[in-house]
Amino acid sequence: MRKILFLISEDWYFVSHRLSLARAARDNGYDVIVATRVGRYKEIIEKEGFKLVGTGLQRNNRNVLRELASIFEIYKIIEQNKPDIIHNVALKPILYGTFLAKLIGVPHIVNTFAGLGFVFSSRGLARTLLQQLLSIIFKFEFLGGNVTVVFQNPDDKELFVKRGIVPESKAFMIKGSGVNTNLFTYSPEPEGLPIVVHISRMLWDKGVGDLVDAARQLKRDGVGCRVILIGKPDPKNPSSIDEEVLRSWQAEGIIEWWGYRDDIPDILSRSHIAVLPSYREGLPKVLLEAAASGRPIVATDVPGCREICRHNENGYLVQVRDPSDLKRAIQRLVEDKEMRKRFGRKGRELVLQEFSDDIVVDNMLKIFEACSRSC
Repeated sequence: MRKILFLISEDWYFVSHRLSLARAARDNGYDVIVATRVGRYKEIIEKEGFKLVGTGLQRNNRNVLRELASIFEIYKIIEQNKPDIIHNVALKPILYGTFLAKLIGVPHIVNTFAGLGFVFSSRGLARTLLQQLLSIIFKFEFLGGNVTVVFQNPDDKELFVKRGIVPESKAFMIKGSGVNTNLFTYSPEPEGLPIVVHISRMLWDKGVGDLVDAARQLKRDGVGCRVILIGKPDPKNPSSIDEEVLRSWQAEGIIEWWGYRDDIPDILSRSHIAVLPSYREGLPKVLLEAAASGRPIVATDVPGCREICRHNENGYLVQVRDPSDLKRAIQRLVEDKEMRKRFGRKGRELVLQEFSDDIVVDNMLKIFEACSRSC
């Protein structure tokens, strides 16, 4: 039986973004192995019949010895399982997994960038130098006919191709990780005060601070709505927002912070507008879920967000790091119920045409099958 190894930093991310793909791979004759940092999703993964292998890989570890230990651990996992295909997802698994897979001689390597992350979205000299270093490393790693690179939006793909990091012939674009349109179904918006919902990890880079500033302006101008933040801080990310800050905003009466929730379909059905003023994305799953649920979107005009948020079609695109522009877009939707309905219907239509689980999974399976034929 053909083996495919998924190398992903966190088990929760595998379940939320790659579980449908892994199921399809299994159903198409692949023996699926999942290498990830194991937490609360262990039972879900193992119930699928996948082989689960724990790693110590952490997204923001700065301890050199622990990092070297994680690299050696990944080496042993790849060497012992001998996959026909390794699928590395996100920046650090791609960085380590590609090098180690080539060293061991894995027949084919598929790398999926789930956005270009904190390194490529932040500013400053240190980050610029790190971007240049990573570009050189990736250019070396992506040499050879057995490496395929998948991007979630055209901006990221164009950046890597133009810089000569990956050849055009080995670069593919698949729009996001898909959305389950049977789980996230269209529903009419509820009655009552409009609810503006922001669902993500609580990171500055997700534009949470900008949304809070916009909420202050909405409150100052007497615009009637509730702004709700769903999600928790991510201490492993340098952009994480402290809980004390989130609680202070809530105490100020600007926003409501509900913390982590796993009933997102229900939350979206009870909301009126979905907002994500992020600084850069791959293709945000939460916006796909909101559109599938028939909710209008407000998002920043940045790579990833603009793929699903079509300005004046199913939402509004606003300038990045601009709370006033964000406030104006939210206010327009709060005050125009018919526009919310029209945008919501168009969003559902876009998801069914371009972003459903079936479409995305089928496109990824075609890449795996092409790999298998060439192995």
